[in-house]
Order: sequence, then C-alpha cells, then structure tokens
Amino acid sequence: MATIAAQDILIRALRPEDIDRIVEIDEEVSGLNRREYYEKKFSSAFEGTRPMTISLVAMVEGKPVGFVMGEVLLGEFGIPADTATIDTIGVDPDRQGSGVGRALMEEFRSHVRKARALMEEFRSHVRKAGVRTVFTFVNWNEWGLLRFFESAGFSPGRMVNLELKPSA
Repeated sequence: MATIAAQDILIRALRPEDIDRIVEIDEEVSGLNRREYYEKKFSSAFEGTRPMTISLVAMVEGKPVGFVMGEVLLGEFGIPADTATIDTIGVDPDRQGSGVGRALMEEFRSHVRKARALMEEFRSHVRKAGVRTVFTFVNWNEWGLLRFFESAGFSPGRMVNLELKPSA
C-alpha cells in the first residue's frame, strides 16, 4: 500500500456512529465479529465509566479506516499511576502500511501528553504524575502487529501477562 500523505489522514475523537465501521475493520483484521466487545468499549468511552479514555478514529476521504482505544491508568491493578494502555487498535487491511497506524499512534501519544498535564494539575498535592509508559498486549505470534509496535518505539516490557482458564 502506498503511503498516504499526513495531511490526508484526519484523526478525530471516536463517535457513537463509528461503531459499525469499527466492528467491520476489526472483523476484517481478526476474522471475528466482536460487536458485543465494541458495544462495551463504546459504552465505556461515552458514558464516562472510565476516567481517562482515549478513543480515536483515522479518517481518509471521509471514511473511518483505523482506530485506537486506550486509557490513562490511575494506579489500577498495581500498575503505576504514570501509565497508559492501548487495548484495541485496528487499521483497514487495505490501508495497512500506508501511515494510518503511525498517524493514530502519534495522536494517541499527543493525548497521553495532554492527560499527563491534567494529571499533574489534579494531583499537585502528591508527586508529579506523568505518563511515562504505555503498555499494550499482543499475541506472541501476531508478527505484523509486533513489527508495527516495534516501529512505533515499543519493546518488551518487564511485566508478564498471566491468565487463568477456569475448567469447564
């Protein structure tokens, strides 16, 4: 895919009407229809159930072609309060490699920096808070996604993902 000029990629906040296209992109990438998951994500983003969510959409020629969803953490699960996560990212397969993912990451980083400033303002009575680390989870065999995150500056972290599968 040819690179799209940065000025031709509009990054904006997620809107409720984006859900169908987000589900479609995710299904094209993953092969799974996860509408229920995205309905919960949208609910969280728009109902304010999480304090600092960052949900962005990349637009090309007036159409959503990618998205990223994450949040600034406030010390949950023993993770430092100066941390943000990316829990969902997707780019239309026809637009992968064109700069859409990179544009989303740059805007996500910008929002994280702004969140850092807000956190410092609200937490002035304690150590200056600041987002210094962004975590995300990637399946170890998703090489394309791993290469993308590596090119965006990510590297293996010190945390280990643990899971428990309850017996049937």
